[in-house]
Amino acid sequence: MNTSISQLREIIENSDNIVFFGGAGVSTESGIPDFRSVDGLYNMEYDYPPEIILSHDFFVSNTEEFYRFYNNKMLVHDAEPNAAHLALARLEEEGKLRAVITQNIDGLHQKAGSENVLELHGSIHRNYCMDCGAFYDAEYMSGCDGIAGCSNCGGIIKPDVVLYGEQLDDDTVGKAIKAIEEADVLIIGGTSLSVYPAAGFVNYYRGRKMILINKSKTPMDSRADYLVQGAIGEVFSRL
Repeated sequence: MNTSISQLREIIENSDNIVFFGGAGVSTESGIPDFRSVDGLYNMEYDYPPEIILSHDFFVSNTEEFYRFYNNKMLVHDAEPNAAHLALARLEEEGKLRAVITQNIDGLHQKAGSENVLELHGSIHRNYCMDCGAFYDAEYMSGCDGIAGCSNCGGIIKPDVVLYGEQLDDDTVGKAIKAIEEADVLIIGGTSLSVYPAAGFVNYYRGRKMILINKSKTPMDSRADYLVQGAIGEVFSRL
């Protein structure tokens, strides 16, 4: 099913209870590589596969190598919000968008102006000492050489991102599920819907206006009420 931009515009104009669920494709148009595309992090040569490096066990057993990868590939400071981020922020300001649920950790939704952002996988902008709990921002982390150490007690700092082998935050999960359950319109964009448990959250949607925008096919295409194949930023710029 191919949906026109005019159809999407009409749906959005007539709703004040929209929830957006997004993935890596929302950020790739801001120059941040994803994990599974041809040019993504999974296809970059490194000492270990990214899915191993970005695991809890690896962080504990090989912290220095974890930080070498994390600082080189995950800490992105110069990326700017694209048309999708900005449009979503405007919809929230207009009282139409209730929540942004994102699998990204780059903070670009907040940078664009969105306030009710539920970050399922955490954020590079929050980092805490594992010993004393002191907070550090992404700028501090990028200035660390090797393992990020706490200036307060000397402990190791851990990024507040969900690594492989770690559980999602219960409070964030609960809020995300509630928002999806109560949404009149659910817009899913820039995600292959292949990363679980996050991808399974869309099953909680009970409405009849599920809009799916993605460059490639997803397992949920047949369930979408409105389907658009294309880049999320381009689609939102036309909206």
